[in-house]
Amino acid sequence: MKAEFRNVIKQNIVTERTALHRQLNNEYVFEVDKAANKLTIKAAVEDLFKVKVTDVRTIVMPGKIRRMGRNEGKTSTWKKAIVRVEKGESITMFDNL
Repeated sequence: MKAEFRNVIKQNIVTERTALHRQLNNEYVFEVDKAANKLTIKAAVEDLFKVKVTDVRTIVMPGKIRRMGRNEGKTSTWKKAIVRVEKGESITMFDNL
């Protein structure tokens, strides 16, 4: 089961905006598998990071058109999850960022 949870969460997203989410609302932002739903994302975060999740919001980020000279291509579509943890709890991996 834990191996499946590692496949649900691909990576954390660290930007100025996500740092603001973390400080003000106790929210963490992850890139997740496109097939994952809110319940599996919640279970994965709770199991991997040992925190209590109160809310999960998901966004499908559309791919963008990119150019390399006169050639044109499209980046992949991916899914982003904003996870709010219970007040007073935090994910220790993000404390140093």
